[in-house]
Amino acid sequence: AMTKTGKTALVTGASAGLGADFARLFAADGHDLVLVARRRDKLDALARELEAKHGTRVTVIAADLTRPEAPAEIVAQLADTEIEFLVNNAGLGTTGAFAASDVSRELGMLALNITALVHLTRLLLPAMVARKSGRILNIGSTAGFLPGPFMAGYYASKAFVNSFTEALSFELRGTGVTATVACPGATETEFAAVAGVQKSKLFAAGTMGSAEVAAASYRAMLDGTPVVVTGVQNKLKIFSLRFAPRSLVASMAASLNRPGA
Repeated sequence: AMTKTGKTALVTGASAGLGADFARLFAADGHDLVLVARRRDKLDALARELEAKHGTRVTVIAADLTRPEAPAEIVAQLADTEIEFLVNNAGLGTTGAFAASDVSRELGMLALNITALVHLTRLLLPAMVARKSGRILNIGSTAGFLPGPFMAGYYASKAFVNSFTEALSFELRGTGVTATVACPGATETEFAAVAGVQKSKLFAAGTMGSAEVAAASYRAMLDGTPVVVTGVQNKLKIFSLRFAPRSLVASMAASLNRPGA
């Protein structure tokens, strides 16, 4: 059996895609887990899989992180559990012209992608700093490096995550705690189907497997790297953005994101 580390990782959005991949990586390294998502059945199934395969202790918390009370409720349930690793992976996307968007869905997305991430981080970080040990991994996106017409709120939410995490990483220098933002490009997960963009040119251009993205992000988190852009193609694209006029960048993103493009 795997040697237990006695350390615990909290992963949000753990029921599918990248979140489930992160859970498997932590379990394989002998860490205990707290899995958070809305769908208890999916979490229970993953918990059974990880307990059977790695003998790791898995706590399941079904919670809707778009609710403002959710982060505090989750942390209250953890009581005496020290969280060594926090992976803010839960995220939502919406697509379409902003003027015609469903306002509650847009605000729910911001609550999940931004507010819940900031709140959970703020609730768990002081204890990490106090014991001089901890790792935070936020899932940003290559979308955070450019404006995204027809996915305006989503791209902007990821710009927040990228910026916030990079600043936090700087503040945490010398504390024994690190913050990493992983910036995947288009990834094969349920995300695209939920956001309604799986038919867009962006996703047609080729995606990276979610296990691959998770592994690269996980390594960067362990190393304490502030920003990791996964995939060579993505690195090249992001580098080229630095030299492109902003108006061109926005029109390129618009052509990729436009529904039914």
